[in-house]
Amino acid sequence: MTAGDAAGEKPSYEDNRSFLVGLARAFAGALIFSLPMLMTMEMWWIGFYMSPWRLALLLTLMIPLLVGLSVVSGFKVNASLRDDVADAFVAIAVAVVMSTVILFIFKVLTVDMPAREIVGKIALQSFPAAIGAMLARDQLGEKTPESTQRQASMTYGQELFLMGVGALFLGFNVAPTEEMVLLSYMMDPWREIALLVLSLVLMHGFVYAVEFPGGSKPRPGVGFWSLFLRFTVVGYVLVLAICLFLLWTFGRTDGTGVAEILSATVVLGFPCAIGAASARLIL
Repeated sequence: MTAGDAAGEKPSYEDNRSFLVGLARAFAGALIFSLPMLMTMEMWWIGFYMSPWRLALLLTLMIPLLVGLSVVSGFKVNASLRDDVADAFVAIAVAVVMSTVILFIFKVLTVDMPAREIVGKIALQSFPAAIGAMLARDQLGEKTPESTQRQASMTYGQELFLMGVGALFLGFNVAPTEEMVLLSYMMDPWREIALLVLSLVLMHGFVYAVEFPGGSKPRPGVGFWSLFLRFTVVGYVLVLAICLFLLWTFGRTDGTGVAEILSATVVLGFPCAIGAASARLIL
């Protein structure tokens, strides 16, 4: 028995095994969360022709997003913000490696492609994959009492942040597709208003009325209108802002009128609202 064992320290092989298990979970989460987009043609082409500075902005925003996820949603409580930042960059590295391997296997990437096309396609796919890699540690790992307590006592800002991540992730699945624009052209204004109302109803129902396991529970004495205005309405405004950002990022607003942009935002807001409402369930 070594001195470290006698002192109750974990053997090095246990640390190595824990690291490898965590890395495997990250790869699994990256693949599960990004597989629909890895097999979507629009994502391949957008990665090629997307404006480089818009892609750079998206990837820059990914870093604080992942750090925030590590702080808010992690089942493992890190000792410092530096550890959360390190986790974020590990998730990005895992996402890049996984996306590169899968895209080459699918022959979406080949060695004779221009470097800009290869980098663009990998970088775009790494965004949802990194979210999956970060969340895999939580969803595929074990809860600790400290993390359970932390999630139960989320602040108002943390709740909104998690809703935003849910909207961003689900919206990322459908925002690049042509169907979002097509639906907005097909629907008349009354149907769009009905879709907006339905989005609000479903958001509130998912979070507070249906009482799914893992959902938010209202505090005693808090009325319906307080919850509806502070969480559902504010959350939906946040959803619409994220939808507008995604449409702009993917070039869906270029050369388009204000009415058409608003219509596409409301249409995309429907799946994003479901993602925001179910964030506590799936994230």
